[in-house]
Amino acid sequence: MFTRRGFGKAVGVGVSAAGASMAGLPTAAGAVPTPGSLPTAGGTSAAEAASGPGAPGGFGRLKQVRAGELDIGYVETGPAHGPAVVLLHGWPYDIHSFAEVAPLLAARGHRVIVPYLRGHGTTTFLSSTTFRNAQQSVVALDIVALLDALRIERAVLAGFDWGSRTADIIAALWPERCRALVSVTGYLITNRERQRLPLAPKAEWAWWYQYYFATERGRQGLHDNTRDLARLVWTFNSPTWHFDEATFERTATAFDNPDHVDIVIHNYRWRLGLAEGDGRYDGLEQRLAAGPAIAVPTVTLDGEKDPFTPAGDGTAYRDRFTGPYAHHTLTGIGHNVPQEAPGAFAEAVLEANRLAGA
Repeated sequence: MFTRRGFGKAVGVGVSAAGASMAGLPTAAGAVPTPGSLPTAGGTSAAEAASGPGAPGGFGRLKQVRAGELDIGYVETGPAHGPAVVLLHGWPYDIHSFAEVAPLLAARGHRVIVPYLRGHGTTTFLSSTTFRNAQQSVVALDIVALLDALRIERAVLAGFDWGSRTADIIAALWPERCRALVSVTGYLITNRERQRLPLAPKAEWAWWYQYYFATERGRQGLHDNTRDLARLVWTFNSPTWHFDEATFERTATAFDNPDHVDIVIHNYRWRLGLAEGDGRYDGLEQRLAAGPAIAVPTVTLDGEKDPFTPAGDGTAYRDRFTGPYAHHTLTGIGHNVPQEAPGAFAEAVLEANRLAGA
C-alpha cells in the first residue's frame, strides 16, 4: 500500500515540501512558477488568457482557453516544458481534488494541467445554443480539444469518477495522445446496453442518486439542494474521510456554474438510456460499447472503502488493459482517492510514467 511517507521517500519530496508549495512558498528543485508562454490555438498566450482570482495553494491563477465548443477553465503548475500530466475530476468534485497532488508532481518536473470539466467551475459553453450534452465521448473530446489548444501532443492522463472514464476513453480511442494512464476504479467505459441489466442490490443502493436524477423530482432536487446533495454524496462515497466545511465549500463553488444541473442530469440519464446523445458521435459510442482494450501503460487504483467497486486485485477489469500494468488497493480510502490519499495518487502517476519508459 502507498503512504504519504512512502511517497516522500520514493520521490525525494517530503510532506513539508508539499505543504510549502500549497502555501505558495518555494518547493524542491524542479518546481517553478506557473508557465504562461505557451501559445493557445487562438494565438493568445496562456498568461494573457488567465482570468479569475488566484487559485488556492500551489495552483497559481485560474486560466481560460477556448477548446472545441468550450471556454475551459484550468490551473497549471510546474515547468512549462516538463512532461505533461492532465488530472481529471468527477462529480460532485472539482479541480481541488488535486490540490495536493499537483504540487507533488510539479516538484518532480511535470507540467501539471487540471481542468474543470464541462458544467463545473469556470468552464462554459461558447454558444448559448449548444446542446448541453454530457455523454461520455463528448466529455473525452473536450480533453482532446484542450490538449490541442495547449499544444500538448501526449500527456499522462490520471483521474477518478468521471475523470477515470474520460481518461480511459482517450487511452482507448486516441492512444497517441495518452503517454500513460492512472485510472481509479479501473475500466469505466460505459456500455449502455449492459447498463440495462440490474446489479446486486447493494451495488444498486450505492447508485441511489443516479435513479433520483432519472426523475424530474431529482432534477429539481439537484437544482434546489446542490450543496446538501453533494455533501451527502461525499460522506457516502468516502466514509473514512473527515473533510471540514472549508474544504467542501472550496469545491462547492464549482457547482454554481450555470450549466451544472443540465450537465449532471444529462450524464446520468444518458448512461441509463433515458436521454439521447448527439448523433454526430454515434460512431464513437459504438466503438466504446464494444469495450475496446487499453494498451497504453496503466496503473489502476481501488479505494478499499469505495462503495462502487469491491476492492481487490483488479481482476474484474484486468483483461481490458493489455499493456504494461500495475494495480494497487488503498487500505482505508474511499472514492475520492486523490484528495484522500494524494501521495498515493501522485506516486501512481510517477509509476505509470515509469511503465511508459520514462
